[in-house]
Amino acid sequence: MSARVQTWMWMAQRASAALLAVTITVHLITLIYAVRGGLSAAEIIARLQGNVAWLCFYVIFIGAAAVHAPIGVRTILLESTPLSPRVADALCGVLLITILVAGLRAVFGLYGFSG
Repeated sequence: MSARVQTWMWMAQRASAALLAVTITVHLITLIYAVRGGLSAAEIIARLQGNVAWLCFYVIFIGAAAVHAPIGVRTILLESTPLSPRVADALCGVLLITILVAGLRAVFGLYGFSG
C-alpha cells in the first residue's frame, strides 16, 4: 500500500474517531437524560420518528463507525495474523459494507423508511 493511501487511512481513522467521540457522547447523554426523565423506549422512539435532525445525526454516527472499525480491524489483522494485505482489505471491505447496511437499515426502519 502506498504511503499516500496509508496517510489517507490514518486521517480517516482519526477523523472518524473524533466524530464517534462526539456522537457516542451525545447519544449516551441523551439516553440517560430521557430515561431519568421517565421516558420509556417506546416514548423515546416516538419522539425520534419524524425528526430529521436525529435522522442525520444517526446517519453520521453510522458512517463514522463504518469507516473507523474496518480500518482498525485491518491493522489488527495485518499485525496479528498471516493474512495478506489484499485479503485483509477484502475482509474489511465486507465489514464496512455490513456495518453500513445494517446500521442504515436500522435507522431508516426506525424512521419509517423500511421497505
